[in-house]
Parts: sequence; C-alpha cells; structure tokens
Amino acid sequence: MLAPEPFFEPRGTPFSEYHRIKALVELGHSVDLVTYPFGKDVDLPNLRIIRSVRPPFFTGVPIGPSFTKIVLDGLLAVTALRQAVREQYDAIHSHEEAGLLGVWLARRLRVPHLYDMHSSLPQQLTNFRFTRSSLLRRVFEACEHTMIGGSKVVITICQELQDTVKALGAGDRSVLIENVMGGDVEAQAGPGRDAVRAQWGIAPADPLILYTGTFESYQGLDLLFDASARVQRTRPDARVVIVGGVPAQVEQATQKAAAAGARVIFTGQRPPHEIPHFVDACDILVSPRIAGTNTPLKIYSYLRSGRPIVATNLLTHTQVLDARSAMLTAPDADAFADGILRLLDRPDERQRIASAAAALAAERYSREAYLARTRQAYSRLMDDVSGSPATKVIAPQLGAGSPKIP
Repeated sequence: MLAPEPFFEPRGTPFSEYHRIKALVELGHSVDLVTYPFGKDVDLPNLRIIRSVRPPFFTGVPIGPSFTKIVLDGLLAVTALRQAVREQYDAIHSHEEAGLLGVWLARRLRVPHLYDMHSSLPQQLTNFRFTRSSLLRRVFEACEHTMIGGSKVVITICQELQDTVKALGAGDRSVLIENVMGGDVEAQAGPGRDAVRAQWGIAPADPLILYTGTFESYQGLDLLFDASARVQRTRPDARVVIVGGVPAQVEQATQKAAAAGARVIFTGQRPPHEIPHFVDACDILVSPRIAGTNTPLKIYSYLRSGRPIVATNLLTHTQVLDARSAMLTAPDADAFADGILRLLDRPDERQRIASAAAALAAERYSREAYLARTRQAYSRLMDDVSGSPATKVIAPQLGAGSPKIP
C-alpha cells in the first residue's frame, strides 16, 4: 500500500487509510504500508509499516499540495521500488497521488492495482489555493485520468468522486466506500460530560457548540468565528470549543476570533481517543465548510453521536446530510448563527435531528456496510489472481494507520 501522508496523524486521509487497513487485515489480508517518515506507528495485526528516508531539515508535512510533498513522494517512490524488488506481492493499493507510481509499478510487476481516490487532484489546487496555473491544472487532470484509467479497481469516498470516475468511463470498475468510520478510533472510557466541561472551564448548564478538525481555509473557521459572535450576543451563556490545529494555527485563529468578537476555547490537537469525549460534552456539532466537494470525515461520526449537526448547505455536506438529519444553512455567518440559535432555543428539534441522524447512520453508513464494500472491492481486484486467500498487499503510502495513542 502506497500512502503519501504522514502515518499516523489525526487528520482526514490518514484516518481513512487506517480504517482501510484495519478492514483489510480483518478480511484476512496482510499489508506492507510504504509511507512518509513522519507520524506515529500503529499496532494492527498483519500490518508492516515501511517508512521512506527522512530528508535533512524536514520536520513535517503540510496538508494539501506542496513542494515538500514533491520531495517526499520521490523518496517514497525509491522505497516502494526497493520493497517491490525484495518481496513478491499480489496487488498494489495506492492512495492519492501515489496512484501514479502504483499504476506504473503494478504494470511492471504484472499485478492488479487499486486506486483509493480520496479527492480530486485538480480540485486540490483550488481548495488549497496552491496555484492558478492552467498548465499545472491540466497536468494534474492528466495524472488523475492515468490513475483511474490504469487501475483495475477504483475506490471513491463520496458520490461526487464516484460521478467523476463514471464520467471518465470507469464506473464499472469503481466502488463507493464512504468513510463511515470517520475520525473514530477504538473507544476508551472517558471522564464523563461534566468532567470534560470542568477541565475547560465550562459550566454544566452552558450550551456548548463544538467544532473538531483541521484549520485549512476551506473548513470555514472565519465563518464560524463571525457566527459565534452573533450567537453570543443573543446567548451570552453559549460556549464554543474548537478542537484541532497546530500551535501556530491556534495562535492565528485566536487573534481572528477575538477580532470577530467571538469567545472561543481552543484546545489544540488532542489524541483521537479524546474526541468522542468532547462530543459527549457538547450540545451542538458544527461543520462550517465553505469549499470543496468531499464529505468531511467527521460527518459520519457526528451522525452517530446523538448530537444535532449544523452544517452549510453545500454539496460537501448534502451528499450525506439532508434537512431531516441536520440543520442546513446558507454558507454565511448570519444564516449559520440563526441555525445554531434555533437549535439552542428548541430542545425538541435538537432531539429530532439527532435521532434522524443516528437512524441514517445505522441504515446507510454502518461498519457492516463498510466491510461489505471493502470485501467487494478486493473480490474484484483479486478475481483472477491465483494463490492463497491471504493476499499480500504493498501499500506505498504517503500516509497512515491506526493510531497507537501515547
């Protein structure tokens, strides 16, 4: 398996990779994961993590396209080639841009290739404001077409990506597997709702609004700060907690929140096993995303949480959510604030939305469905490969696994 991310770090694609690996080993496969030199090792049976060389002066990997990733992807390619020579694999499973290497390597090894498509590479250029170059966009589009066209199976993680694959004529080779496990890890007993609130200075009766996730611009935190200020003018007892962000991001966000007049508690990044405890302590979950089409990973765990969701009424959310399972609002501060205030003032509506969300999760986004679709994808991948049922998969990853939480 090839994963071009730091594995493991608590962010979108590494979480997705972790759960993909966990499903594969549960289904009887063994995985060699080739990934970046950054991240925490994880402990899963039949998983071996093989890290590429760490270049001097490199300390981490930003989210999205970057020149740092170009260097790390080159080193990952060297590690993957060396590993492919040493071992005999039944298949190659590639994530994100490593699909280009995976397609090339699979052809030379004469094994099937699976492309795990977490996002559209050309769209990333826009979402992360990396470049406006039409030439570079065409290059990214050509790479994406090669990865899709050269793969025996393509996994997509949302309907928008599934439609993209179908439009390129590969719909019969694609399997839609939503990231239903979200940012969940193995459950650990928490201190309880009141204890979490006390730790962060929140009174037991104060309404608590929670955001969890990264601080990238498309996540809409500026919108959330403006909406929070409006909410707190009407409901001064309301508290807003934001979980995530590295120290430099938190410092900048603290200044922006203060300038907007919002009183926000920033926790910084927390271990993944703590996130459900913050969810237990809150009254409303929010996803203010303003750009992109991929469904946020957290939406699936939000659905199971027993808490109502307020989200922007954009395709990134409406591929999964509707007016029954969430409070959907226009992507502006006034509308978002109105959605939060409506739920704060109407406990019956909060309960109705939370119950509908839980029912939707159970019906369409269950762990059983996730495993069944993973089995389907690998049945297609290996349908003409002889050998033992326990397939050996090389995953040259620029990404991650199941977090062994310190």
